[in-house]
Amino acid sequence: MRVFLLGILCFLVGSASSQSKVGLLLMAHGGTETWNEAVEESVASLRADMPVSIAFGMANPVTLQTALDDLVSQGAESVAVVRLFVSGESFLKETAYSFQLEAHAPSGHTMHKPRVLDLSVPVSLSVGGLLDAQLMAGILVDRALGLSLDPSKESILIVGHGPGDDDENKRWVSKMDHLAESIRKDGDFHSVNVSTLREDWTGKREAAELELQAFVRTESTAGRTVIIIPFRLFGFGPYADVFEGLSYRADSLGLLPDQRVTDWIRSQYMSTKETLIQSEMMNHQSHD
Repeated sequence: MRVFLLGILCFLVGSASSQSKVGLLLMAHGGTETWNEAVEESVASLRADMPVSIAFGMANPVTLQTALDDLVSQGAESVAVVRLFVSGESFLKETAYSFQLEAHAPSGHTMHKPRVLDLSVPVSLSVGGLLDAQLMAGILVDRALGLSLDPSKESILIVGHGPGDDDENKRWVSKMDHLAESIRKDGDFHSVNVSTLREDWTGKREAAELELQAFVRTESTAGRTVIIIPFRLFGFGPYADVFEGLSYRADSLGLLPDQRVTDWIRSQYMSTKETLIQSEMMNHQSHD
């Protein structure tokens, strides 16, 4: 019995030790000092539980390598990469290539030239984005209800960045609309609408701006107030310029600050860590 109990204790201690040695590498777009600080704050409470390092810069191999080396210096023996992007499709292929999880570099436009990183520990990569997280629906509901004064005379407009590819943009809009369903259920608004600005794509952005502006004007003419909620990680982005001169209500809050983003990061870390553990178990079995 004593040997059995000792075995259980060793297993528990070993499990706790292995958990503490899986580092969290958080990828984020990066922005102003205030933007970056919001991301830093979102993982502040996680640092007591695991090594944490942040790589800003849209899959920049330089910041990825720096963050990876930092985790190793903190004692991480493996790394769970969590991609804090609105869309799970953003920078996925180049990131997988950099971490040697894909054999070939992606073709086409990339923000940074992909290169293979110097890996000294096993790495696993999350694939989902904030658009896939039902937790974000609760944030949208809170933003809408917090700005509302008379729901029956208000229309909600959720606006996201949006990609250049038309099919991918349709997936963005579909997922945003799915999350917006919670506002339709919890509120009594005249309408709840979603759209993207296609911000970085000449031609597509201009058309999106005209459509968004026309919607706000139409609602105003009908005597309704448009509440604009940015589906962005932080801040209001370029929307103040887009809607300049139009009547609307907004508080400029993105998804951060909110504890639910931290909860999502932790859940992504845990599932990605589980992938690492399973992979290590399979490797051990293949060598037995």
